[in-house]
Parts: sequence; C-alpha cells; structure tokens
Amino acid sequence: MTNWIFLRGLTRDSRHWGRFLQTFRERVPDADVHALDLPGNGLLNRLRSPATVTQMTDFCRTELIRQRANPPYHVLAMSLGAMVALDWAATHPNELRGCVLINASVRTYSPFHQRLKPGSYAPLLRLALFGGTDRQWESTILRLTSTRPDAGAAVVDQWTDYRRERPVSRANALRQLLAAARFRSPIAAPGPRLLLLASGSDALVSAGCSRSLAVAWSTAFAEHPGAGHDLPLDDGTWVAEQVAAWLGRPGDSGVACCASTSSQISV
Repeated sequence: MTNWIFLRGLTRDSRHWGRFLQTFRERVPDADVHALDLPGNGLLNRLRSPATVTQMTDFCRTELIRQRANPPYHVLAMSLGAMVALDWAATHPNELRGCVLINASVRTYSPFHQRLKPGSYAPLLRLALFGGTDRQWESTILRLTSTRPDAGAAVVDQWTDYRRERPVSRANALRQLLAAARFRSPIAAPGPRLLLLASGSDALVSAGCSRSLAVAWSTAFAEHPGAGHDLPLDDGTWVAEQVAAWLGRPGDSGVACCASTSSQISV
C-alpha cells in the first residue's frame, strides 16, 4: 500500500472530499488515503490556524507520524493545500514520491488577477463585509467553485451542516488567507514528481496559473474544459483517472497532456 495524503483549501476540511475518496480508492487500489484537516478546520477547528504555510507543513508531518503513517508519501491537494504540498516538496523532498496539485496558484508565476479572477471579487466582498447565514455562505461558495448542474441544494445542505457542526472562526479564516498571501513557491521545480490538474471553467482561479507552472517546471499537466474550481466534486472520476494514468508513466517528467478529451462533466 502507498500512503496518500489529501489536503483541502481555505476553511475546508476532509469531509468536503465527499464521494471522491471512494472514487479515488477504486481507481488507485493500492492507495492508503489519509485525508488531513489543517489546523483551524474540521476536527481541528478549535486550534489556532498557523499564519504561514511552512507551519502547516510541519503540523501535517507531525500528525502523520502520530498516526503511524510513515513516509514516503504521495500528496493530492488543492488551493491552500497545494501550497502546503509545494512547501513540503521543497523543504523535505525525500519524504514525498509525488504531488498532484489541483487548481494551484502561486504569485511567483501568476499575476493576482489570474490567481483570483475579477468576477469573484463582488460576491466574496459582499460576504466579507456583510456576512450572511450559513446557507448563504455555502451557496455562494458552491456557485463560485462548481459547474455541476445537479450539485445544487443537496450539496449546499451538506456543506451548511458541516459549517454548523465545526465552524471556522473568522480569525482562523483570516490567518489562512494571510498564510496563502505570504506563500512563495520555490523558483525551481522541487524534487518529487508533479502532476498539475486545472479546470478550464474555474470561476475563481485561472487555469493559466497551473499551465504556466507546468511549463516553467516541465511537469505533467492536464486541463478539464468543463469543471469548476472544486474539480474533485465536479468530475472526481476524471481526476482519479488522470492520477492513475500518471502513476503508470513513472519516467514521465515533461508536460504530458493538455486539454481533457472529455467535452462535458461526467457525473
């Protein structure tokens, strides 16, 4: 069995992987998946979120040893979690066999307007300034992160329950934002193998961020034309299949693929 570490993004936790965990295990049968919560989120919502990505990396490493899950690892991560994975790969490369980064964005290679698309500014500012009910928050997040027509009310209901059960404090959310804003990726490609996956219809982050990183580092890349920012939610099967294919190409270190052949999201 191979230890796989799954890391989500800002204010999200391991529950937000949903059915993707099972889908991944079916497509990558030797994976022993450890879906970690970052401090301040999920089961760890009462902890203080670190204000740097490096401190988040250190927490993950310590937590895995506590769980008796020893390196080497593969990491699958998105958003803030992808920053943790990059920091981990740069600072402790011998612990990682490879990283799958979903809709990653780093300021070293991409301008701000690509790392956060202008179309998302207004809804995010409305929430930040005026707040809203738990359901309004989660409805807005889903609208910005998914293109699935069938997601709708059921997903919002579930995410609203998650928010009420284990709320993330405003202070922790701000510290996570600060950590993301401070993060600088390594200039050169880190040692472990990388696969970058991007969503062509991402309303939050331009797919060009992952594309630029893949070109700069000559690493494997694939883009789904129809999915939103939460690619594992919108087409988890596609993600798992891309990972399985990448694992089957152990000597592949170049830009392996471009656009997905899928013309629409499979559910």
